[in-house]
Amino acid sequence: MGKYTKEMSIQLLIEKKNSLSESGEDRLPKRSDFSDEEVCAIKAFLGPWPRALEAAGLKSPRNDDRKQMNIEKRIRSKRRRTEAKKAQAQAEKKIKGE
Repeated sequence: MGKYTKEMSIQLLIEKKNSLSESGEDRLPKRSDFSDEEVCAIKAFLGPWPRALEAAGLKSPRNDDRKQMNIEKRIRSKRRRTEAKKAQAQAEKKIKGE
C-alpha cells in the first residue's frame, strides 16, 4: 500500500474489528493482526496502541482520574506505614517497661 494517513489508519482498525466480529471473535484488534508497515503507520498517526484504539472509537477513553487515584493510594499507604511504626514503637516501649 502507498502512503498512509490518519483517516486510513483509523479505517484499518475499524475494518479489522468488523472482520473479527464477522468471524465470531469478540476482541479488539491486536498489533499482530496487522503488517509491520500498518502498525508503524497506525502508531505514527494515533500514538500508542491503546490510544489508537480509542481514536478509532473501538475502546472507551481511559480514566483521567488515574493521577488523583494514585495520589490517594500513596496517602493511604503512608498512613498505614505510620500507624504500623507507631504500633511497633508502643510494643517496644511496653517490652522495655515490663
